[in-house]
Amino acid sequence: MEIHTEGVHTQETCSAAAGAIRDALYVIGGKWKLPILMTLASGPQRFRELQRALEDITPKVLSKELKELELNEFVSRTVHPTTPVTVEYSLTGYSSSLQKVLIELRDWGFAHRQRLKASLKAAKSQPAHAE
Repeated sequence: MEIHTEGVHTQETCSAAAGAIRDALYVIGGKWKLPILMTLASGPQRFRELQRALEDITPKVLSKELKELELNEFVSRTVHPTTPVTVEYSLTGYSSSLQKVLIELRDWGFAHRQRLKASLKAAKSQPAHAE
């Protein structure tokens, strides 16, 4: 597999690229961070709205992920002085720096799923080999 990066492929450039990817995955990696960001792309949401939209996420995990996304400046938390207090989460301007990455991952995910479905369908249509 060839990975296209700018410049010449040397041990140093490949090592630096691997480090940058590691850093990026540290910030946005895991099962929930990107789905949270995609869910918030439709606009600000309350905690319970996010939890319902994401379905399988536990409140503890959602809280942890939102705090990490806030620390990394992808999500902002706004407390409205209502009774009871209303807390909304929304994307920051900085989160748009991930837009190209999210679009590419989405498109790749759709294509990969279709590829696997086609492979499974082809395998099922092959006659069974007698042993």
